[in-house]
Amino acid sequence: MKELGFPIEQVRSRFPALGSLDEENKVIFFDGPGGTQMSDYAMESMYRYIRNGMANLHGTFSTSIATDSMLEEAREVVADLLGCKCNEVAFGANMTTLAFAIARSLASFIKEGDEIVVTELDHRANVDPWITLANDLGATVKFIKFDPNNFTLKLDELDTIITEKTKLVAVGMSSNVTGTITDVKAVTAKAKEFGAMVMIDAVHAVPHLPIDFRDIGCDILLCSAYKFFGPHVGIAVIHEALFEKLPVYKLHPAPTEFPYKLETGTQNHEGIAGVIGAIRFIEDLGNGVTRRDRILAGMAAIEEYEKELSEDIEGFLNDLPNVRLFRAPSGAKTPTFAFTIDNQNSRDVTSWLAKEYNMCVADGDFYASTMAGILGVHEVGGWVRIGLAPYNTKEEVQIFKNGILAYLELHKTNTVR
Repeated sequence: MKELGFPIEQVRSRFPALGSLDEENKVIFFDGPGGTQMSDYAMESMYRYIRNGMANLHGTFSTSIATDSMLEEAREVVADLLGCKCNEVAFGANMTTLAFAIARSLASFIKEGDEIVVTELDHRANVDPWITLANDLGATVKFIKFDPNNFTLKLDELDTIITEKTKLVAVGMSSNVTGTITDVKAVTAKAKEFGAMVMIDAVHAVPHLPIDFRDIGCDILLCSAYKFFGPHVGIAVIHEALFEKLPVYKLHPAPTEFPYKLETGTQNHEGIAGVIGAIRFIEDLGNGVTRRDRILAGMAAIEEYEKELSEDIEGFLNDLPNVRLFRAPSGAKTPTFAFTIDNQNSRDVTSWLAKEYNMCVADGDFYASTMAGILGVHEVGGWVRIGLAPYNTKEEVQIFKNGILAYLELHKTNTVR
């Protein structure tokens, strides 16, 4: 049986964490923005690599040769996911670690008096590396402002923010709090008018949207596999024209050619093997001649399914008089919902949902601390955040709705406006 035209039962069968011998105590995972559950494809890929013998690189023996081959396969698969070239893909510990390493490398391109542009909407992982770089070099930091009325960036102000002094623009593709999808092509186009480099944080976007690195036109794109059904592995895509001349801190005997020069030390080989499996899960949801075709079709299926569930949640939260939903009233958005309840601490809400409904719903500022300060949510413990993944069901959404209504009823004397 298919739900909403989407093979939900087939999808759920690919995630062992969703199973339980006790039907009454199954965990409901609504914490996808913080990290999705791992598909069995990813687990099997990791286990297969470990079981067959692990090794370091560039040896003459079979397991080393197999490891070299697996890493190149992983680059090819990631390239098909993100619409880039294989030699533009590098792996690392996570997005944040890669961002700081790249920021250090970009120091040679930026001097005192130059300008770096970041945003008030983004996760701090796409803000602080670049602010740190600016502070070290005496560059100026400028912010693309956040509009608290519609939870989007004020892109109409780009003409005054991005100038001939701009050397780097860092912007997120999608907010991990409001779900806002930013027109990064427009930001990139404006930056390129002045020859500035563009860094895109796609961590929250990749699990929900098709990505085309070449079409965006940016120089750097970062994401993390644990946000799209895989293990904790960071991924950097750097345009070959920049990658070739990018100086990196590395050991003297280590490779000098890209992408290998960014991958300092021994990588998490079993984790990278898991990335292959995670992307295979997406690929298997689609049809097409090439792997890229199948991945794009799989992402389209995910996007369509999540949109239907999202409309249900958005309408529900918007109709509750004691709930404030922080979500743009129009435009493209990911299935991520941040809200507060009048006179209630967000940690109390999520703790109650966990205890009463075995539901994974997160709270806090989710490192979008600048936006949290602008919107004044720190005083209530930040937001309550529910985020969907393709393994969530309509029945789980209904349980969430029942849980919120029950919480409001329980605390109704404290939540009247």
